[in-house]
Amino acid sequence: MMGFGFVPIFSLALLVSISSAEISNKVGINYGQLGNNLPSPSESVELIKSLKAKRVKIYDANPHILKSLKDTDIQVSIMVPNELIQNISKSQSLSDHWVKTNVVPYYSDVKIRYLLVGNEILTNPDTGTWFNLVPAMRRIKASLKTHNIKKIKVGTPSALNVLESSFPPSNGTFRSDISGPIIKPMLQFLDRTKSFFFIDVYPYFAWADNHQNINLDYALFKAKNLTYTDPGTNLTYTNLLDQMLDAVAFAMKRLGYPDIRIFIAETGWPNDGDIDQIGANIYNSATFNRNVIKKLTTKPAIGTPARPGWVIPSIIFALYNENQKPGPGTERHFGLLYPNGTKIYEIDLSGDTPLSEYKKPLPAPTNNEPYKGKIWCMVAKGVNETAVGDALSYACSQGNKTCDAIQPGKECYKPVSLFWHASYAFSSYWAQFKKGGGTCSFNGLATMTPKDPSFGHCKFPGTSL
Repeated sequence: MMGFGFVPIFSLALLVSISSAEISNKVGINYGQLGNNLPSPSESVELIKSLKAKRVKIYDANPHILKSLKDTDIQVSIMVPNELIQNISKSQSLSDHWVKTNVVPYYSDVKIRYLLVGNEILTNPDTGTWFNLVPAMRRIKASLKTHNIKKIKVGTPSALNVLESSFPPSNGTFRSDISGPIIKPMLQFLDRTKSFFFIDVYPYFAWADNHQNINLDYALFKAKNLTYTDPGTNLTYTNLLDQMLDAVAFAMKRLGYPDIRIFIAETGWPNDGDIDQIGANIYNSATFNRNVIKKLTTKPAIGTPARPGWVIPSIIFALYNENQKPGPGTERHFGLLYPNGTKIYEIDLSGDTPLSEYKKPLPAPTNNEPYKGKIWCMVAKGVNETAVGDALSYACSQGNKTCDAIQPGKECYKPVSLFWHASYAFSSYWAQFKKGGGTCSFNGLATMTPKDPSFGHCKFPGTSL
């Protein structure tokens, strides 16, 4: 009788120990490199340690970074670049070669535990990669097996727009264009290999897009008495992140996979942004990141209303403010650190620091309400002059009389300055095209200002928000 009872108890203990070893609740950091003023990989790894991060995700397999992570206790996630997916999906030998070159030389000394195939492949319109994604994941997994590498999970990070419905959470549904042909076989692969559904989940963007209806404190984990009850399940939510995660869980369940674990590949809150980007400030960023770390590292695990007690592995975005990231200003302001390595605010990714011990006061937020007034689009400081010249030419080639005022002899021609001419062109372009989706970005060359740059008889076109 003793022998009969011993085996299942032992097996259960073994299963629990394996699971806990695989699924740590420690929080990591995304180490992006889209900046021309960032510390070296070796300096960056020391900074990652100082943040007490137990995981790091990089967006390639940079050998300098991997060498710098040698003999650390940091779990590492590396990535197959988007542009290689199509070829790898069709060639096992190319997949084997990629793993042999980018994984095998480091695996014995670097704790590579996750290999992500591409980044947010299903977010943008298909360029021929969508249907190659899962085959490429299968190839990479086979290559790891060929090299007898068993500790690396293969996956791919998705943005939340893989869902066509996320509210209420119980209505979570994958987009119809990808649900059957791509997501279902992906879930089958993740289930078979005991991997994770990696999701980039940003309550900031959900709140900013619908701030009239979503309470900011609810997005920041600060809502004391504010809850939302899902009418389909009667589950009660106390924060926006849980709603978003459970929408993914219900979407997977809808396709027949209720038990695949979720891994937060990116989350965070911007510490700054453009004038028209509401709520992007240091106070909100610190509040969100501190609170999300507290939630995710609590033991025993809190989980979500639909998955109580589940550990949710997670990686905060991002290590640095990266000055060469394209898009709106928030894209360049998700860092926990300035490029010189100093902390933007006190933060401890281990979760060991109680919230009450963060003593340094945070600057009061000034942009939690939409900006009202005119703004102009100007050339940003310190950008490449050649690129500005190209952007000036582009802006002037668009629209109706966009650059008439900066032609020789016209009211804005002088001073003859690339900065002033391009700034006028950017403002004029944006004034014409904002309503149709035009932005004040110009690949990171432009910035918004509430200060009217007009002078003398030269009037810069402004835009009202």
